[in-house]
Amino acid sequence: MRLWLFAAAALALVALGLLPRLTRGRWRLGPLAWLIAWAVSVWSVLRFGFLVPVPASVQKIYLGIAALALLVFVSSDRERLARARAPLAAFLTERRFTPWLAAVVLLVPALVAANIWLEATAPPEPPAFGRTVHPAPPDQILVHGQSVNLITVDNPYRRLETADPEAFRQHLARGREVYYRNCFYCHGDLLDGTGMYATGLDPIPTNFQDAGTIAQFQESYLFWRVAKGGPGLPPEGGPWDSAMPAWEAFLSEEEMWDVILFLYDFTGRHPRARHETIVEDH
Repeated sequence: MRLWLFAAAALALVALGLLPRLTRGRWRLGPLAWLIAWAVSVWSVLRFGFLVPVPASVQKIYLGIAALALLVFVSSDRERLARARAPLAAFLTERRFTPWLAAVVLLVPALVAANIWLEATAPPEPPAFGRTVHPAPPDQILVHGQSVNLITVDNPYRRLETADPEAFRQHLARGREVYYRNCFYCHGDLLDGTGMYATGLDPIPTNFQDAGTIAQFQESYLFWRVAKGGPGLPPEGGPWDSAMPAWEAFLSEEEMWDVILFLYDFTGRHPRARHETIVEDH
């Protein structure tokens, strides 16, 4: 567990230790204790409440929003603000809290220094295996309880491009909506992998504008990657800390096929036909 989590727990204990003074001996939480409890709760949800790891940059954004909201709530009422400030003033000025204050003054920088030292001295570890950027897909996957053969399956709406252009445009519009509701945060407005959360991710999001990505694959490959996300990567596709969720938990099959249509249309690329082979430059 990270050292700064211990620091947060220590501060929470300090706040709870000051409650008897604020509440005249009755154990009920004051505004300061509620602030700390809410901050720790929000962080805990962001850190441990999701199956897919939330990037550190995203955690900082939401923690900042939560902190601002809590400060606005406390400062919106003078009596509430005075009650929140009282324990801090007492902690900093009253003699009986001098040992606690000295402990905090010494403990916090010591924890920060120890954390920096541990990170700086951590020995580099080579990867346990060679990572493949585009791992081979399995022959079959289960999506929404139905078996999908990735060798033979085609995008069921691709044929509409010539058979029914109006219906095809409707699927493209739905795919665009799916993308900008769910995917652009990481993959970017222009599908170039430069979304607002991209810098906090490892591995970084795919740049769909790159000719070496979706143009090299059949649509069934993208369907597998969208449906299964980072958790569905085989061992050679590690590391396993990809932040891409398994979108089958949130999207229908039609929505996943539609967003794939949109990816190809927006970038001006075309999916590789089943009989084509990938030619790599050496």
